Amino acid sequence: MQKDKPKTGEYSGQGHRTAQRRAAAARRTRRRRRTLKWTAGTGALVMAAGCGGAYYLYEHFNNNLTSVKVQLGDEAERPRAAGDALNILVLGTDSREGLGSDYGDAGSSGHADTTLLFHVAKDRSNATVISIPRDLMVPIPECRAPDGKSIPGSARDMFNNSLGQAGRDPGCSWKTVEKVTGIRVDHFVQVNFEAVKTLSTAVGGVEVCAAKDINDPKSHLRMTKGRHVVQGDDALAFVRTRHVVGTGGDLSRIPLQQQFISSMIRKVKGDDTLTSPAKLYKLADAATKALTVDSGIGSVDKLKDLALDISAVDTKNITFATVPVLDDPKDENRVILKQPDAGRLFSMIAADRSLTETSQGATAAPAAPETTAAPGTPAAPAVDPKDVQVTVRNGSGAQGQSGATVDRLRAKGFTTAATGPNAPAAATSSIAYPAGQEEAATALAAALGLPGDAARPDPKAAAKGPLVLVLGKDALAAPAAPSAAPAEAPADLQRVQADDTDVCAK
Repeated sequence: MQKDKPKTGEYSGQGHRTAQRRAAAARRTRRRRRTLKWTAGTGALVMAAGCGGAYYLYEHFNNNLTSVKVQLGDEAERPRAAGDALNILVLGTDSREGLGSDYGDAGSSGHADTTLLFHVAKDRSNATVISIPRDLMVPIPECRAPDGKSIPGSARDMFNNSLGQAGRDPGCSWKTVEKVTGIRVDHFVQVNFEAVKTLSTAVGGVEVCAAKDINDPKSHLRMTKGRHVVQGDDALAFVRTRHVVGTGGDLSRIPLQQQFISSMIRKVKGDDTLTSPAKLYKLADAATKALTVDSGIGSVDKLKDLALDISAVDTKNITFATVPVLDDPKDENRVILKQPDAGRLFSMIAADRSLTETSQGATAAPAAPETTAAPGTPAAPAVDPKDVQVTVRNGSGAQGQSGATVDRLRAKGFTTAATGPNAPAAATSSIAYPAGQEEAATALAAALGLPGDAARPDPKAAAKGPLVLVLGKDALAAPAAPSAAPAEAPADLQRVQADDTDVCAK
């Protein structure tokens, strides 16, 4: 029986499959044409908008930044700069803004909870980062609020109160650091609790180590013994923990923070963060949102240049150290500078002395109590500087020299140094001392780099009276030469190298 032929519009199985293949091929051809057109158009758009995209990113990051113009007062009263070396004050505030009641005082305006002075050597071969304890008792100078209003200083107060208290802004902390250390600060960077969370998350977590199980209900840190990668709330809990580690105070928390920052530096420099556009954008976006900076680096370009200066330092040549302190005899919950150790450390940084070995072959500063004096300066006798009373009188003809010199002397351990009335104009500086205080006068001359004959007895002075330092015009000639600074770090200096991966919270 003869089969019926397919009617028009109908297909056999084979014919149907052939038609399907032809239709699919036609659809692929149309899709390829559309894709080629879309790709070409997109490529042209990217090329044409390249400059506009870069401008958008620049404006985006610039708008993220918050900058503050600080008022530092009379330039003559500030420490002299150390050439091309950089000193950046990093202020970590304890502001609870946006963190809720779980983090304590929700109304805190933000004080100087964590403070680091980041010194980058002028040849960028090394860096020293010193931690200033929040409980350190210091003189806080008069400063000015952003609106120009004068804020009274304090002869003795916690460093913590140099920020936030009575409306003090970062410029007040800046002035306090310069007054206490004799080190000139170039810029400041301020971060808050939220910044720790966002930055640690942006880099994909930071590895930390605990030498024991930690359970701190106050910081919310629960961590088993060993190594962990923390970010966000866990990272914040780690850097805030102090009650269950070490002696339970701020001095025990500082090494944890040094460990955390060292690990973050290693993560950023050793990971592919700086070569991955996506990771780099995430980090830059988080960083610029998190930072408050001084107006001198208040743009992406300037902040980038600063970051390049810091990143040029090899991790193994970055040393974290804590300012040497002692328990405050007036308050067991506070600390004071341990002299002459603190003065020695400050003098090394001010003179751009390295605490580490560098690629240029400079030797690390070992721990020892010796001091290298300036050429022509007599060796300092065994005199405790805190027992030497000094009155500084200005005969240089330039305003502000007495105060600056007192700050230098206090940083070197002459804690009772004080300003006196101006003296008649003098060409050279001199020291007048009462009978029986020759050794003290020699020690003072050595500390200032003055020649031995600058110290002369004063037969009219009371036996237990102070040494009188008269500043002459030579005090304006030049800052103390690097050779006048200590060549060696204080004994027992707490320090952590940024490349040390064996540091654990104890």
